[in-house]
Formats: sequence, structure tokens, C-alpha cells
Amino acid sequence: MNRLAFFTIISLIQFKVYAQTTVPGLIGQDSTNRTITTAVPFLTISPDARAAGIGDAGVATSADANSAYWNAAKMVFVENKYGGTISYTPWLAKIINDMNVFYLAGYYKISRVQVVAASMKYFDMGKVQFNKGPNPDDVLGTYNPRDFSFDVTYSRLLTENFSIGGSLRYISSNLTGSLTGQDSRPGKSVAVDFGVYYTKEFVGNNSSLSLGGTITNIGAKISYSDGNSKDFIPGNLRWGGAYKMEVNPTNSFTFVMDFNKLLVPSPAPGSRGKSLLNGVFGSFSDAQGGFEEEIHEIMVSMGVEYWYNNTFAGRIGYFNEAKDKGNRKYLTFGLGYKVNQFAFDVAYMVPVNKRENALAETLRLTLHFIPPMKGKDDEVETP
Repeated sequence: MNRLAFFTIISLIQFKVYAQTTVPGLIGQDSTNRTITTAVPFLTISPDARAAGIGDAGVATSADANSAYWNAAKMVFVENKYGGTISYTPWLAKIINDMNVFYLAGYYKISRVQVVAASMKYFDMGKVQFNKGPNPDDVLGTYNPRDFSFDVTYSRLLTENFSIGGSLRYISSNLTGSLTGQDSRPGKSVAVDFGVYYTKEFVGNNSSLSLGGTITNIGAKISYSDGNSKDFIPGNLRWGGAYKMEVNPTNSFTFVMDFNKLLVPSPAPGSRGKSLLNGVFGSFSDAQGGFEEEIHEIMVSMGVEYWYNNTFAGRIGYFNEAKDKGNRKYLTFGLGYKVNQFAFDVAYMVPVNKRENALAETLRLTLHFIPPMKGKDDEVETP
């Protein structure tokens, strides 16, 4: 891959959230779009197949080993003493064959009211050949750009139905190594998440309602050089709910919906120069199109999860983004299967855009380790 192609991909991946681009025909966008741009958008890629199967929704679904990504507050509601998960996603596989996202997470339940967790996300962009200029013979060398983040999470139950949680995240992004000169360097940042979660069972009709909200990736802007140029990381606000209905002891349905908004400046002259706090708080009122454009910046995820005998799962979802903010619109499908101490999830994305879509045929795979249920001896605290 030559240098021009590399920087096309970097603009596609590194500065357009979810690999959005303004190249007409690639994913149904055009140059009139006002897509919000950030650095390290790999942080916003859904890592696990369960949430991906229900339209990338997960702020209020039931807790599992991947909960720290979606809502740290949910973690305390996991039923087992400890557990872990690993996920793999071939990213943009329709146009690139060596770009992948890996996600590894695990948790330990200190007591009935406290959980700690750790997770890592790794984004491998594949090997890239750098050239000095347009001449393909002027080769600088080959490098493998990569991003990764490492999180530690704490979640605590405050009442029988309400919990809070938070995560501390270290972020590293190395796009060029040392090939492009001394001014180029890996980008590094630190960010925090905070979440709340409420769940209530309705015994009379065998159902439950869960509500959740998170603020994630609030941290320092990131720079790839020794200069003053810095970019926002994808700070994010997500809120939503999940309603579970048990038809009978072996069949249940969960209906979920999430709303999602980036807490970074809308496209405008000088927006990159804003401070972190100005960018976060100003993101609710800085759109040049006024209130209508602010509403367009809210993305919607929705889906349904079906379980049979707590063993087989089927999922379907839909993700919607305004046309002038990226125009990602896709259906998602997923399956799940539990056996003994393991569970396996798979999800598949089908864009509904009429034009060719770089996200088409995106596949996610997740493997869970689920140990035996914790015993009563572990319940050493009450909230």
C-alpha cells in the first residue's frame, strides 16, 4: 500500500467515526455531510457480538463480562463470582483484508455489592508501506499502525435496584512509528467513564425494566506531533432502556433502545481549538444548523433479544444515524448459544444504504467463559 492510500485509510478510520468517509459512493455519503470527527474512533466500535446483534445497543441490557464497555454500573449485577470474554471483529473486511479489532475483558466480584473488572481493546490496521512522495519507488519503509486501550473498572450497588460504576482508561495510538520523521509520535491520552443503572423486576407479570446512562471517553485531547495540533477523543453520552418479558419459563424477549451523542464540537471553523470542557458542554448547542442539527447528532440503536431455555438466543436490531451526520443505517442479526461454562455469540451487519457500504458484511465473534454460580458464602455485604 502506498502512502497516499495509507492516508486515505487513516482519514477513513482515524478521523471519521466508525470509518465514515466523504468519498461519494463508498458508504452513501457526500461532501455536504457534517460528520463529527475525532481521533481514536476505534474506541466507539462495538466490541462484542451480543450488543452488535441488537443494533449496537447495550447501556441497559442485562450484565455480562462486556458490561464495562457499555455501562460500568451494570457490572455489579453479574451473577457469577468471576468471568471473562474475548471478541474478534474483522473490520472493513469488504475493502481491507488485514484490519482487525480484538477485545478482552474479565471481572471479579469482590462481594455482592462490589465488582472490579479490566479490559483491553486492540485495533490492528494491518501493514502499510510509506513513500516519500507520489513515486512508488520512493519507499520509506513498512509499518503496522495500531491503537489500543486498557481499562480498569469498579462498580458498586447502592440499593437493591440501583448501581453506579466508573472506568479509568489509558489510550495509545501509533499511526506511523518513526518512519515520517522526528515530529511524528504516538498519540497518548487518559480518559474516564461514569455510568448509572437501575433495574426493577415486576413479579406479577414476569417482566423487568432496566434504565441506564453513561458518559464515556472524557479525557485529554490527543496529539501525533510535537506541535500544538490536538484532536478530541470521542467523548460520548449514551442513555436508554431495556424491557424483558418472560412469556413462560423457557421463552423470553428483551426489547432495547439506546440514544447516543458524541460530546465533541460540531464541525465549524476553530472547533479543534476548543478546550476539553468547552468542547463537551458546548457540544449541546454549537451546531451551525441550530436545534435541528443538534437533534440530528443523536444516533438511535434498537433491537430485540430472544432466549430459549437460557441456552439459545436470537437477536435482531437496527442502527440509525442522520443523513447529514454520517448516514449509517444498518440492520443487525445475531445468534447466541450457551453450553456448560462457555457461551458463543455471533453478529452480522447488513447496511440498508443503497450505495456500496464499507461496513457491509461486518462479522463479530465473542466467546464467554462463565464459571459456576457463586454461592451464598460469597454474599458478605448488603447495600
